[in-house]
Amino acid sequence: MISQIIDEYTIEKLRSLINGAQRIAITCHKSPDGDALGSTLALCHILRRIGKEAVVVTPDMAPKSLEFIPGVRDLIVYTKHEARARLVLNDAQLLFCLDFNSMKRIDRLNEIIEPLKVKRVLIDHHLDPDKDSFNLMISHPEASSTCELVFRVIMQLGLLRLMDRMAASCLYVGMLTDTGGFAYSCDNPEFYEIVASIVRRRFDRIMLYNKAMNTFSADSLRLQGYAINEKMQLFREHGAALITLSKQELERYNYNRGDTETLVNKPLAIPEIYWSVFMREDADKIKISCRSQGDFSVSDICARYFNGGGHENAAGGDFIGSLDEAVGVFHQILKDLFPDKEQSEQSEQ
Repeated sequence: MISQIIDEYTIEKLRSLINGAQRIAITCHKSPDGDALGSTLALCHILRRIGKEAVVVTPDMAPKSLEFIPGVRDLIVYTKHEARARLVLNDAQLLFCLDFNSMKRIDRLNEIIEPLKVKRVLIDHHLDPDKDSFNLMISHPEASSTCELVFRVIMQLGLLRLMDRMAASCLYVGMLTDTGGFAYSCDNPEFYEIVASIVRRRFDRIMLYNKAMNTFSADSLRLQGYAINEKMQLFREHGAALITLSKQELERYNYNRGDTETLVNKPLAIPEIYWSVFMREDADKIKISCRSQGDFSVSDICARYFNGGGHENAAGGDFIGSLDEAVGVFHQILKDLFPDKEQSEQSEQ
């Protein structure tokens, strides 16, 4: 039995908002991942099945590695179709905000949304949502993913009968990718009951798993091989690993967004390594990704040092400065967390 974790008042308020709107827009965070795309597209599909004019507007392009998700080609991408995005958002009678906890996560798209009078509904699983930005919030950080929450919303609205193969495929990909292939953030037994309910829709689960978790371009494989062989540093007494990639290194391997998506997880295969940091140099910042095992919280690290956050075992953030400066912050983290080991440990590369 899957419990109803969303309180009845919130569900009835949501039902009223949906019933009172015909034109509904759905958006997600910048650089959408599997959970952002899966949750928005699944919700959009269900809303269309109940007769709503629903559309997904994303701040920027989905990575090529996720173009297999059903409905991705129907996205309105703000960076490609600004005029159409403005028209849809200005015309919307209800706005769903999925998989982000603050309007700053949608980048320039917020310039359009901020002045609008449209009601905003948050469905998200990240910590510390900005309560002032939303009219109705479904925020459960204990959930594995936003896709799990969208499933629960659909269930509690009594709309599970409308969840067909397309919606189920979207939810499956989001839950799969946001838990690292069901490896973390999925300790609640109900998670697997939800997966079972989704899988009963008889989509091609093996194909989706392989495309989401086991499909890489030749350039991506070469880049990851280079990163592990040449750039991975181990700090064994700290249980830590660090991988950095500069813009020049990324360009050498024809980097496309998504090519390094699982790279941060690789050092955790080493028995004595229980937390891993990956730093990627973007055009205007250093992108930070962190993963951990057990009760070691990388969310706290990302919040304190990298203006970010996330979940206990999977978090991220940004650093404004050079890659060398970001690496300097990593070494400061080691000193702060392990002051008794700062003199005795040197990196192994």
